[in-house]
Amino acid sequence: QVQLVESGGGLVQTGGSLRLSCAASGRTLSSYATGWFRQAPGKEREFVAAIDSWIGTNTYYADSVKGRFTISRDNAKNTVYLQMNSLEPEDSAVYYCAASYRGSSYLLKNYDYWGQGTQVTVSS
Repeated sequence: QVQLVESGGGLVQTGGSLRLSCAASGRTLSSYATGWFRQAPGKEREFVAAIDSWIGTNTYYADSVKGRFTISRDNAKNTVYLQMNSLEPEDSAVYYCAASYRGSSYLLKNYDYWGQGTQVTVSS
């Protein structure tokens, strides 16, 4: 079993940047495809980005964040990152990382382990 802890959230102005981290313990995170999801108040949790297992050959993004967000992994640190640039108020949400042994997916149900989330607030 793998435990995931997100960090790096906070309050930022429109146009600003944040880097979220998803640190794993218990298992090697590189063995899992890893995704980022977000949930705003009153909305369903939605896919943001995902990266393949091992060296992360492929990455995947929701259309709403493509070109602004970058997902990456540092296997030496057992951590996956989400670099978020050009943030907009619509990006405000709790961001969750999740791990899947089935491979990268935009579907929540395909992920086996979830972190507790980190709050991102973008002010206008």
